[in-house]
Amino acid sequence: MTGHHPQSRELYISIPNRSYAEPHINSASTGHDEEFMERGDATPARASIVRVLALLCACSLSVGSHYASYTLGPLKSRLAREINTSNTEFSLLISAFSLNSTWTPLVGGMMASKLGTTLTSIIATGVIFLGQVLLLLGDIKGDVRLMVFGLFVFGFGVSPLAVVQESIIVRFFKSHGLGVSMALGLVAGKLASFISARTSLPLAERFGRHAPFYASTFLAALSLFINLVYMASSKWLIRGSGTVILEASEIRREARRRSMYDLSEAQALEKVAKKRHIRFKDIPKLGDIFWAYIGLNILCGTIWAPFTHLAANIFEKRYGLTEDAASTQASYLLVGSILLYPVTGFMIDRMKHPQAVLRMFMLSSVLTLLGYAWLVLPPTWTGTPSPAVAAFATGIGFSPLLLVVLVPQLVPFKFVSTTLGVHKSMEQTGATIFQTIAGLVLDGASSHQRAQKGDKYTTQQLLNVFFGFNILQLLGIIGLSHLDRRRRQAAETLENAVRDEADAERDLEEEPTFTGDEGDILASEIGPLSSPDPRKPLLGRRPRADSGASYFPSSCPSQGVRGHSEIRRGRIFVCLCVMLVGSAWVLFLSTAWLRLRSRQQRDL
Repeated sequence: MTGHHPQSRELYISIPNRSYAEPHINSASTGHDEEFMERGDATPARASIVRVLALLCACSLSVGSHYASYTLGPLKSRLAREINTSNTEFSLLISAFSLNSTWTPLVGGMMASKLGTTLTSIIATGVIFLGQVLLLLGDIKGDVRLMVFGLFVFGFGVSPLAVVQESIIVRFFKSHGLGVSMALGLVAGKLASFISARTSLPLAERFGRHAPFYASTFLAALSLFINLVYMASSKWLIRGSGTVILEASEIRREARRRSMYDLSEAQALEKVAKKRHIRFKDIPKLGDIFWAYIGLNILCGTIWAPFTHLAANIFEKRYGLTEDAASTQASYLLVGSILLYPVTGFMIDRMKHPQAVLRMFMLSSVLTLLGYAWLVLPPTWTGTPSPAVAAFATGIGFSPLLLVVLVPQLVPFKFVSTTLGVHKSMEQTGATIFQTIAGLVLDGASSHQRAQKGDKYTTQQLLNVFFGFNILQLLGIIGLSHLDRRRRQAAETLENAVRDEADAERDLEEEPTFTGDEGDILASEIGPLSSPDPRKPLLGRRPRADSGASYFPSSCPSQGVRGHSEIRRGRIFVCLCVMLVGSAWVLFLSTAWLRLRSRQQRDL
């Protein structure tokens, strides 16, 4: 499609490899379907360099938020000693920054689709910086309520920023080693988290209690600055990286620009933008396996994040370690991701088995289960948490990456941002609920039990619950693997039937008249507008099915649903997810109302 403006760049719409009568939900039949792209004139070497620069910018966006997120864990005992925080108040601090992440990832996906990733990331990093400033002021004043409020504001930007970061990487590296690129993007955040867990207590001991919060505020400001640099150079990065998928917001801007001199092109672009726009009413149509994946995210949120924040205090109380030794051991829980994410990404890009990712996920669940099993045993038997740390660090060293990489295999490309949002939302919902409950459990022993057994009794109870939820997670992965096998078998059967039908049509029909000119390309992308026969396009003849192309690619088979019962179940699951998010808010707000104390009540 060539515009009439003398200075316009060449733009094109790829030809979908599908039938016109195919349902909308199954519209992504190949990796290039419905992709509006901008064709750059960059050489391969220059495009690779530009993609590396884009990856560096994407990795830097979340450094400040990840560092700030893991500052509090090693300081739990110090905060209890210096400003008299209880276990419940500390859990409310952690839950405060994950509470908004129960719904903001969904908004982040919508904002990324509507406003574009660049503007969305600016809003997210700005909010994170504001929340971090409030957290610093609360720490300086010794006001836990202000600290909770600061983390509450901080949480508005964390998950949308993660969705934007992953969407940027998918956009630039969809066809250029997505696994390794996504791994490097996540490693940057994990490295910042590990550095935070490793340095926050030494900073507090050497420079005072406020030092870790000053450091996290500085890094949040640095991420905001780098984000502004990315915003200023985003168009250059897009042009220089070669062929890149345009977002719906960019397609709309291009349509408005072209409407000034070519109305037909503007209408075509608006049509493509509408196809890219996400409608939440389509989410129930994504199928049972999608909802099994979402349920698995809830369990992952329950057993991953709460433990990493509480581990330092648990090791200190359970094994009699010093604060410094306990925080050092707990920081090693995060080092596995730094080492294993790149390796895992490299393996994912090269493994061809359709269930390789799920098998790796099952292995990670077994490893974390072994870690919890070691901690559940009496400390007089084990003596040290080191084997549990090694097993758990290895288990969570690659499993979060697997959760992200699974998404393009489950949904069409246009749903990737929204699905990443739902995945983050439900994972954080599980984390928020259990983090709040964990604080109540640790503070919940009766006076008699405390006098007789002390903190070891409640710690044992908490570890038993972690162990039980890990078993449920392993069973959930096994169930997801079973659903995936059934889906792939059904998709293969349907694909064979379609191929046989196409072969039969080829024998009966004459050669097609599809020429690939402008009219045929528009017809393939936009489809019939007012033809009395819905299978017959207005412009050009419908191309016959290509026996060498699959209606359902092996990476994402059967992307639609098979009947009304599956859609009905999807709607039920949507309602259950909404109820679960609501319960997280009710639990947090009621606990904060009853358990958060003022400075005077904490005798400061």
